[in-house]
Order: sequence, then C-alpha cells, then structure tokens
Amino acid sequence: MTRFTRLSDWLDWQTTLHPDRIDLGLERVAEVAGRMGLLKPAYRVVSVAGTNGKGSSVAMLDAIYRAAGYRTATYTSPHLLRYNERIRIDGVEVGDKELCAAFASVDAARGDISLTYFEFGTLAALQLFDRARLDIAILEVGMGGRLDAVNIVDADVALVTCIDIDHRAWLGSERDSIGREKAGIFRSGHPAICSDPAPPDSVRQVAVNLAANWCARGDGFDYRATSDNWSWSGRSMALESLPLPALPGSHQLDNAAGVLAVVEALQDACPVGRAAIEQGLSSVRLGGRCQIIPGDVELLVDVAHNPAAAATLAGVLRTRPPAACTWLVLGMLDDKDAAGFAEALEGCVDVWCLAGLSVERGLSAARLQQRTGDVTDGRETLLFETVTAAMKNLQQRAGPGDRVVVCGSFFGVAEALECQV
Repeated sequence: MTRFTRLSDWLDWQTTLHPDRIDLGLERVAEVAGRMGLLKPAYRVVSVAGTNGKGSSVAMLDAIYRAAGYRTATYTSPHLLRYNERIRIDGVEVGDKELCAAFASVDAARGDISLTYFEFGTLAALQLFDRARLDIAILEVGMGGRLDAVNIVDADVALVTCIDIDHRAWLGSERDSIGREKAGIFRSGHPAICSDPAPPDSVRQVAVNLAANWCARGDGFDYRATSDNWSWSGRSMALESLPLPALPGSHQLDNAAGVLAVVEALQDACPVGRAAIEQGLSSVRLGGRCQIIPGDVELLVDVAHNPAAAATLAGVLRTRPPAACTWLVLGMLDDKDAAGFAEALEGCVDVWCLAGLSVERGLSAARLQQRTGDVTDGRETLLFETVTAAMKNLQQRAGPGDRVVVCGSFFGVAEALECQV
C-alpha cells in the first residue's frame, strides 16, 4: 500500500526522512538506483554542473533538441512555484499523480536506506524518465558535482558552466577546489565541456587525468558577437549570424556557446540542423532568470544569490536603465555572501528594500541590513518583514517609469511571483 496519495504529504515526509538536509555522497542513492535498474539509461544523458548558468544551459539544450524533434526530459532544482517544475518531459511538467507513483516506487525500493529530499526526487525523476521512451535527458546537477546525487548516472556529455564561490561549507572557498568538485561529472572517453570563459585550471586537469575529451572556449570552440547576432565555431561545425539567445544578458552567450559545444559533441547520435538551433535559441524561456514582467512599473526577478550572479545582474540593469527609479527588493539566506552581493549591485539601485525570508536559514531584514551595511548605510533603505510585504508596499509607492527588481534567493523570487498571480 502506498504511503501517501497527495504530493504535498510526500514532500513534507521526505524532509524528515534523513537526519541531514544535505548529505553529499553516492553510496546510498546509487544502491537504491541499482535496485530500480536506473543506472544505465537507454537514452542519451547530458549532465550540467556549475555555480551559475546551469538552468539557462539546460533550458537552451531542451529548446534546441525539442525544436529538432527529439523527445526530451529535464531535471532541475530548486523550483520556483511548484515542485513539478523540476521534472519535465517534452517541456511539460510531470503531474502530481505521476510524481506520487514515482515516489512510491522509490520508497518500495529503498528498504531501510534513508534518502535526502534531493536524493528522493532525483531517483523519482530517473524512474519517470526510464518509462518515458526518451531520446535525451538533460540533468542539472544540484549543489556540487562529484558527490551530487545526479552523478550516479554516467553522462554521455558533461557540461560545466560558470564557476564561482558559493556553498562554502560543502564545496570550499576557492574557485580551484570548487571547479574540481564540479568537474567530478566528467567521464573517461566522453566529452568534458566547460563554458566558463576563464575556468580554474583544476577543471581542465580533472578532464586530462580522466582521459576525457576536454573542450572549452579557445580549446575546442569559440564565438564572436555583434549587437544583433553572433557566430560560433567548433571542431567540426561553424555557424554564422545566429540569433542572440532569448534569455536577457550578454552572459547568456557564454552559456549558449557551451550548449552548442554539447550539440556538436552529440551530433552523430542526435543530429541537429541549423533551423532547430535558431528556433531553440530564439524561443527559450526560463522563469526567474532576469525575467522581465512589463508594465507601468516594470518588474524584473532574478534568482541570483552569489556575488558573481549579482555582477551579471548589474550588467543587465546597466544596459537597460529605467526612466525613473530602481527599487531593489533583496532577501537572502544566512549562508550567502550578502555583503559581496550588495557590493556588486552598488550604483544600480536607488532604493534598497531589505526583506526577511520566512524559511530555514532565511535572514531577517534587520540581519540583512547588518550584513550589507557598507553598501546600504547612508542610502535610502526600507525594511520589510517579508518579500510579500515589500511588494505590497511598492504597489503603492512605485510610479510609472519605475522598475522593481527582486533578487537574492529562489524563495524571495517565488514570493514576488506569487504576488503577481
């Protein structure tokens, strides 16, 4: 008999199953996956790791391969509004009923093995993919790489995106050590692609030590851009005058360049023509990544939560200034570099709206002000108990031509988007 029938009950229970919220290691999850026959999928697998740019790269790959007629699946995390967003088949979120059935299968197979919330979801996704008769699955690696649950599957192609400092307690505080962990998704004899324009040498060294097929900008592919198009060249493909990615920000060209290196690497197994590449780049959408919601007061939401991502967001804000005032609603978790994040946005904000996050590890507005004081002291700063409270206040205070930017956390962006529904 199944343990639960409602998705919310399954998810609540999963948070209590394992003593640690994060427990990096593959032994337990690989044991359950082996029992379920999920370790050697029949479909092609692309794994995507990195600090920033993973979600964008997954979305571009999915858009391109679906435009080419392939049956795809994506696994991403975290979600914004619904858990179902994490698992998509042919661009469609998996329903509650299917998720509950997959969770029941994982529960039956695990026996007395405890699994974290993320491990449980990863196994459920792989089980759903196993039944979906896929051509290709694109898996976003969670926080790490080498010891992340997604890494139980041997990828046909592995892509590492931008690498920077985040999750210090688990991954270290140097780009070199973080890059080594992310590169743990590489496999011997398989393409090991990196889209970071200046990766730490540790990433390339892992590929060399594994005898993987290393490919990075300037060493396997390159690109050049103009104001309205760009061109890409790889080892066997060259594409001129491509449309710019539909996702905002010049940094998306770094992501797109790595994506096209993946497409080239899989060209024999899953051929893709220029038309599908153009369609995929032009049609790709991804919620919460410099997502712009137009109106008399423009809303821009971005899940950026580390200084490198804040610097990228600042570049976007500078290239498209508002007619009037920029109000920034910032909510962050306790383990994030709030000072570095605020410093990266200095000069892009007229009014700082610091909001508390009512979740585990969420900072209160007062604590966030303490962390960001070097930037926000002496500037117009408003404190709110929640992001929702900030949004309601700005609905009255912000005027035509103003812009509201919400960033710092998936949780804060989700709250802001819920205010728009």
